[in-house]
Parts: sequence; C-alpha cells; structure tokens
Amino acid sequence: MKGVILGGGKGTRLDPFTRIINKHLLPVGPYPMIYWPINKLKQAGVTEILIITNKQDLRSFKELFGNGDELGVKLTYTVQSEKGGGIADALVCAKSFVDNQCIVMLGDNLFDDDLRPFIEDFQNEPYGAKVLLKEVKDPKRYGVAILDEEKKTILSIIEKPDNPSSTFCVTGVYFYDKNVFDLIELLQPSTRSELEITDINNLYIRGKGLRYDILKGWWLDAGTHEALFEANKHFFETRLE
Repeated sequence: MKGVILGGGKGTRLDPFTRIINKHLLPVGPYPMIYWPINKLKQAGVTEILIITNKQDLRSFKELFGNGDELGVKLTYTVQSEKGGGIADALVCAKSFVDNQCIVMLGDNLFDDDLRPFIEDFQNEPYGAKVLLKEVKDPKRYGVAILDEEKKTILSIIEKPDNPSSTFCVTGVYFYDKNVFDLIELLQPSTRSELEITDINNLYIRGKGLRYDILKGWWLDAGTHEALFEANKHFFETRLE
C-alpha cells in the first residue's frame, strides 16, 4: 500500500501566517505539521509516500524533507494543477502513483492511534473504501457519518449539517482502491466549485463499498489558530515527556 498526503490548500483559517508559508509547514511541537502524518505512515509500514502541494510551496517541502531519507521513507512530490479544486481534485494527481490501494491523509489531521490495524483490515477485506471516524462534541463543523453499526457500514455522509443526527465525524484519513480515480471522473463541482471528497465517499456508499473504523485516541483538525495551539500543547506535553 502507498501513502498520499495532501499538503496544499490556501489555509485561510490560519491567516496571516499562511500568506507566507504553507499551513502544513507550520510548527507543531518541534517539527512541521506534516511531519506527524508522515511519521504515522512510516510507523505503520507505509514508506512510499506522495505529497501533493501547491506550485509555490513545492520548493519548501523539498528543502525540508528531500527524498525522505532522513525520515526513513521514500518521498515524491507533485503539484495540484487546479488551485482550489478540492480534495478529490488533488487526489487525481496520485493516479499514476497508486498501484491497487492507497491511504490518503490530510496533512493537518493529527492523531494518536496506530494506523497499522486499520491498514491490515483494509488489505484483507473485499471492500473498496474505508474512512476513519471520530466522535466529537461539535459534529456540525465536519462531514457527519450516519451509521449502520450492526453491519459496520455508513448509510450517508452529510457535510456540515445544521442539525447533526450523529456525533461521528469523518476524519481526514481515507482508504481507497484504484476505482477511486474512475469515480472522481463522475463528479461535478460543488457549490464551492470544488470536487468534494464527501461526494466520492457517498458514491462508494451507493455501491455498498464503504466501511469505517473509529479512532479511539486524541484527534485534531489543526486548521485554525485555536487548534494549532492545542496541537502544540498536545505534542509538547505527551510526545516529548
């Protein structure tokens, strides 16, 4: 299995820092934010990793991480052609990189759980996609998963609902077979003029091919100033003791 980390985007919620630096390169603990998902993949045995970023930030990533030797992984890079095109659009860039299966991670999603059991389950079961969920207090900020807990399937995913009927949000960790690239071609841009990852996941749901697992430990979307502060606090207090 290969890993794909999405490290582009505008990072407007972290303005003004992101006017001059990619948000995934902001410090979390003693390392750039994106170091942590790279390290999670490495710990789980995924060492071939593609980083997808913006054209103006590519040089910064290469200067920091090079080919990944110092991190014990093999890094390659590519640029999302459609600026602001959305997560699914960014994933198109990984088509020639992915063989049969991939794990896709958003570079600002930070967590403590070990990825290895989730990866092994996905590799051993005949379904097309899986997402990792987390129970949260404020689900309306996220894509919310409506579950069939008996069958361990997702009935639907609703993006940022006003009145969530579930407390489980979809985190930025996704597992896909190579059919994902055919499904992306079926998408139409959303009202945000983006190709949405939620639409991809709902297509897998329609084909009865989406399963889920639940993160039990700490998890954070580090895309705001408050969350960035909490992420730094967490890693300094727990990882560096």
